[in-house]
Amino acid sequence: MFREIAVFTGNNHKGLAESICKHLEIPLGDVQVFQFSNEEIFVKYEENIRERDVYLVQPLVAPVNTRLMELLIMIDAAKRASAGRITAVVPYYAYGRSDKKDQPRVPVTARLVANFMEVAGADRVLSMDMHAGQIQGFFNIPLDELTAFPLIADYFASLNLHAPTVVAPDVGRAKLARDLAARIDADIAIVDKKRDGNKESAEAMTLIGEAKDRDCLILDDEILTGGTVASAVRLLRERGAASVRVACVHPVMAPKAFEVLDTPDLDEIVFTDSLPLVHGGFKTVPTTVLSVAPMIGDAIHRIHTGGSVGALFR
Repeated sequence: MFREIAVFTGNNHKGLAESICKHLEIPLGDVQVFQFSNEEIFVKYEENIRERDVYLVQPLVAPVNTRLMELLIMIDAAKRASAGRITAVVPYYAYGRSDKKDQPRVPVTARLVANFMEVAGADRVLSMDMHAGQIQGFFNIPLDELTAFPLIADYFASLNLHAPTVVAPDVGRAKLARDLAARIDADIAIVDKKRDGNKESAEAMTLIGEAKDRDCLILDDEILTGGTVASAVRLLRERGAASVRVACVHPVMAPKAFEVLDTPDLDEIVFTDSLPLVHGGFKTVPTTVLSVAPMIGDAIHRIHTGGSVGALFR
């Protein structure tokens, strides 16, 4: 058995790491992570981690490549400091959209990032709601994938909406919408959308299902530019929705998202603290932030003690 848990974090989301440690009732580990003037990253652990069970909390959000390098160098430094086991806690896994070769002469970057972590020396990975299920298979080390959708479902159930309908923003998210709808006893609808090449946004075309006089909940795993969601919101309002709410696990939120989604057409935006809002904030639309720190803390405790992570969701 490894020695006691040690949790460290880079420069991306210290608040989440502190909340995880508070849940575990342990102090956040002391580590230096900074850039020299030539942009090279330096890492030094300021405490003994020999044979300890080390967890490195680092969601990969802007600046993505800098945060990824921070994580890789932290893994390498922990390995060279004789850590007993190193777990990369990556609540948001960047490059998840590049999960297959869907065009000629393009990379599968999600697999490349997995290779980076393994070569750096990670013994296992703990992540949350990856963009594509096949990413789990890109790793040759153990990977535990948590999900925040039950947390989102519990929140919407607490609202006691009169006529809820869960809306999938595209056909690919129909299963997520169906699962959430079953949890809160809601109807389901699907937005049929069209994407133009490699553009980040898509145009909502038509709605499969009913929205008139319904409390609509648009559900997705992540929001980037907000264009697809904004188009879906307009479509639902045109179809007579009584209210429209948006929920996602990962609020990646590029600057454009705070423009197109900060609208009175939206009654609420719900997201988790899996990553910080690095590009701004909402001024008009009400927001609700659900913390995933207790879930991650429970998963870390179960991994440390040899318990079942999957049992968290039974």
